[in-house]
Amino acid sequence: MSLLQVIDAPGSGCGTRSASAPPANAGSVLNVLDGPAPAARPARKRRLPEWLRRPLPAAGMAFTDEVIRDLDLVTVCESAKCPNRTECWSHKTATLMIAGNVCTRPCGFCSVPKGKTEALQLDEPDRVAEAAKRLGLEHVVLTSVTRDDLPDGGAAHWAACVVAVREACEEGVTIEVLTPDFRGNVKAIDTVIDSRPDVFNHNTETVPRLYHRVRRNADYQRTLDLLARVKDRAPEMPTKSGLMLGLGETREELLDTCADLRAVGCEMLTLGQYLQPTGQHLPVERYVPPEEFDEVGELMRGLGFGLVASGPFVRSSYHAGEMKDVLTANWT
Repeated sequence: MSLLQVIDAPGSGCGTRSASAPPANAGSVLNVLDGPAPAARPARKRRLPEWLRRPLPAAGMAFTDEVIRDLDLVTVCESAKCPNRTECWSHKTATLMIAGNVCTRPCGFCSVPKGKTEALQLDEPDRVAEAAKRLGLEHVVLTSVTRDDLPDGGAAHWAACVVAVREACEEGVTIEVLTPDFRGNVKAIDTVIDSRPDVFNHNTETVPRLYHRVRRNADYQRTLDLLARVKDRAPEMPTKSGLMLGLGETREELLDTCADLRAVGCEMLTLGQYLQPTGQHLPVERYVPPEEFDEVGELMRGLGFGLVASGPFVRSSYHAGEMKDVLTANWT
């Protein structure tokens, strides 16, 4: 099986192996995406379908946990209740979250704590770099909470973390940043670009119609403008974005949104199933079966994305290193 097949396999993720092919006679993705959304919020969380079960943790998970605790770091794996945490940590892979564990935006899908933020920890870049070194990461994925309370949104801190990882790790390590939108502050965006990450990722999350409900205080055009700015300032730097399915989007909205991403030069795309982290968060409108994620992925390749990871458990950092390697091999 080729690497591209592994990446696109249903339910694939960070360190995952390909799953068995789903039944060929399942419903069309067009039917799933176009189905009417429920008029009222469900009284309780939907029962998870069979294909959303996760494997038990393996031995490597304890090592990853020890490194994270010893260096007093935060991971989005825990804060966002990622369903892939046990699997990824078992493979000594984690997505480090910088700039604290409290976000300034009340997004309806995210379980990262909201409220009063704390001062940035000036030694965090060194601790992040040490974690990447101890885990032996060849591709380091960094993300952060949104820090609208800071004049630069934390951009200088972002740059310091990228530089620290680059200096501490073996030659050849690659770094992917998954940033907030910095409220459209071009100077802040340029600060991160100038630290020279290998991949610049900023998630679109959902279609424009749902932004007011899913991404409160965010702006769809601001997301596109950020990705366009990266390409304008660093044309050779791959850009990446991701969306969640199952929030009530239609086929036309999904295609239009991804066409907008292609129009600003985005080459890499992740598509995954939205999962309600707690009863206080947005409900799942529908669960999209694995085979229909495959069909969606093919539709997106038809739009011209160089690399697409599409599956129920796909998240922003799913197979991030492999995606970057394939893109680099094909585009350089």
